[in-house]
Amino acid sequence: MRLKISLLKEPKHQELVSCVGWTTAEELYSCSDDHQIVKWNLLTGETSQIVKLPDDIYPIDLHWFPKSLGIKKQTQAEIFVLTSSDGKFHLISKLGRVEKSVDAHSGAVLAGRWNYEGTALVTVGEDGQIKIWSKTGMLRSTLAHQGTPVYSVAWGPDSEKVLYTAGKQLIIKPLQPNAKILQWKAHDGIILKVDWNSVNDLILSAGEDCKYKVWDSYGRPLYSSQPHEHPITSVAWAPDGELFAVGSFHTLRLCDKTGWSYALEKPNTGSIFNIAWSIDGTQIAGACGNGHVVFAHVVEQRWEWKNFQVTLTKRRTMQVRNVLNDAVDLLEFRDRVIKASLNYAHLVVSTSLQCYVFSTKNWNTPLIFDLKEGTVSLILQAERHFLLVDGGGIYLYSYEGRFLSSPKFPGMRTDILNAQTVSLSNDTIAIKDKADEKIIFLFEASTGKPMGDGKFLSHKNEVLEIALDQKGLTNDRKIAFIDKNRDLYITSVKRFGKEEQIIKLGTMVHTLAWSDTCNILCGLQDTRFTVWYYPNTVYVDRDILPKTLYERDASEFSKNPHIVSFVGNQVTIRRADGSLVHISISPYPAILHEYVSSSKWEDAVRLCRFVKEQTMWACLAAMAVANQDMTTAEIAYAAIGEIDKVQYINSIKNLPSKESKMAHILMFSGNIQEAEIVLLQAGLVYQAIQININLYNWERALELAVKYKTHVDTVLAYRQKFLETFGKQETNKRYLQYAEGLQIDWEKIKAKIEMEITKERERSSGSQPTKSTGLKH
Repeated sequence: MRLKISLLKEPKHQELVSCVGWTTAEELYSCSDDHQIVKWNLLTGETSQIVKLPDDIYPIDLHWFPKSLGIKKQTQAEIFVLTSSDGKFHLISKLGRVEKSVDAHSGAVLAGRWNYEGTALVTVGEDGQIKIWSKTGMLRSTLAHQGTPVYSVAWGPDSEKVLYTAGKQLIIKPLQPNAKILQWKAHDGIILKVDWNSVNDLILSAGEDCKYKVWDSYGRPLYSSQPHEHPITSVAWAPDGELFAVGSFHTLRLCDKTGWSYALEKPNTGSIFNIAWSIDGTQIAGACGNGHVVFAHVVEQRWEWKNFQVTLTKRRTMQVRNVLNDAVDLLEFRDRVIKASLNYAHLVVSTSLQCYVFSTKNWNTPLIFDLKEGTVSLILQAERHFLLVDGGGIYLYSYEGRFLSSPKFPGMRTDILNAQTVSLSNDTIAIKDKADEKIIFLFEASTGKPMGDGKFLSHKNEVLEIALDQKGLTNDRKIAFIDKNRDLYITSVKRFGKEEQIIKLGTMVHTLAWSDTCNILCGLQDTRFTVWYYPNTVYVDRDILPKTLYERDASEFSKNPHIVSFVGNQVTIRRADGSLVHISISPYPAILHEYVSSSKWEDAVRLCRFVKEQTMWACLAAMAVANQDMTTAEIAYAAIGEIDKVQYINSIKNLPSKESKMAHILMFSGNIQEAEIVLLQAGLVYQAIQININLYNWERALELAVKYKTHVDTVLAYRQKFLETFGKQETNKRYLQYAEGLQIDWEKIKAKIEMEITKERERSSGSQPTKSTGLKH
């Protein structure tokens, strides 16, 4: 990826340009110390003077009123705030009329920013004050007052906090009075510029110590650049939070959100005092010290999938290269390319007006449809369909271009969604809520309606990243997520009435990805790269989970690596310096998944015998129990030396009725309640009581005996025997109540039990087989 710079031969301004701002993706306003506001039209290449300000007004900062979220009518900004050196800020219309001038600070007003909703304006000045104003320019509050000038300010993603500079310090102050203030030393020189992105929640700062730095919202350092030759005068996040731009003297740099640099350009600009990204994130404009306005396009982005490599060579042209036979195709577009995604044998490209869908089998005839709104901020793909996110909503389309659904939920803000907070599979869409970050909304892909009984998934901590598995049946769909403590959890997506367990899979997990060919999960865990070959093991037999993992040392990936993709058995990881590392994992677990999904148990056993690896046998054991194939489970457990489980499986095989067998398989996986329900539905009350006695669930055993008016004496007898073994006295009031005046006759009880077992045998061998309960694990 690099920047394509365009700079006019002669500057349009006579003095330094102090600030720039985009109205649409093709129109920009610039303000200069020559008191002119100039409009630039990039389509025609024309510039026109909008207004000449009075001679005592030197503009310093400009910010356009944000577009109304979700309201289609207002497609571009109509008014902007201009701060100036005379202590005022001015609200100026698109046509250049000064609507209002407000005395704000003593000394220059150094920065002014609208919040994301456009309901408030913050200004900072040389007098060290931070003031909040209403939309119409009425003073609401003075947020803070300090002794040094405040050079830059930024709103937090939820518009509830403000970040500002104080010399070498950065300060985050919430708008609520008495709320905790966060303050830290960020640079060794005065901080000149800050920016805070609403999508990734990261902070950028630039200082006179010639460094730029990336921070998280708690003030923890994520990246610090090497010192440059000159102070860094400007930084700005791209709208989607994936890139940022850095400006200095004769320097313009394009960087990844983790800090490493994609491109460095040295245009003849003087210092770049202000950088603005266009609304679609494809180009940047810089306000230059020598009167120029520099424009730069982001080109040469690259997408890779299997043997295909797609490169954006120009604004409207892509090159596709097949590395197997070196075949090259050129794709031409009518408008400039904004976003693209290559996965599942399809390339999806969104331009400013249309969406193109190419199949990797045929690059010549794309499917084209018009977009509702121009600026697509995110494209996600699954095997059967893809998802587009823009300012107006979330839209799901099939690869044939058919509109499928558009999920909605209260308080939805599409402008802050990214690949970590939205996930897509063949049947499910998962979206993390922004208002309450502990909540994940789940929708059916085909209808856009909430999943199951309409309940959302709620976790005890804030969720950072979510990912749906890609293969298998809808009923078995799982979602993995990482929370604020960096713990990895897995849970089922289908939710009907009963609360699904959220089970912890790992700790200190920084990044995760599901394979696109089978349900294998990989993640970077502290200092290890971990692959969960069969994550569902946690639902079947948690004891053998460690045996189903593959782990290797991850120190070669350096600090803060990120998993880019997991295609087939290839995992691609991007290191903190931007380099890509490819890891191949064993192909055998994927083949095992394939055999099991098509119930080829003999082939699965044969494969494990061929590979001779404990992880494979452990995966097969869990898969067999999950699919209730106890013969295969017995072989697999014997191979990994779990003798107690082999004996238990043998005892299950000898049970008289299939309901009993099913109940004991459920108990094997720890689903005691379900096992009990199976037995009670089949009318095997004694067996349901017996499993509770075996598990020492004395309360439940007595409850069932009393409810069904049978075997109360059996329960009391076993309870008495249990207490005698430990030399204890009965203290439970219910047991004392039922034991009153009851003589326990073991001979009688044994005869009753024998009778129950005989009855069950007769039932199962009788001509009329019992109906299956339909309860599946």
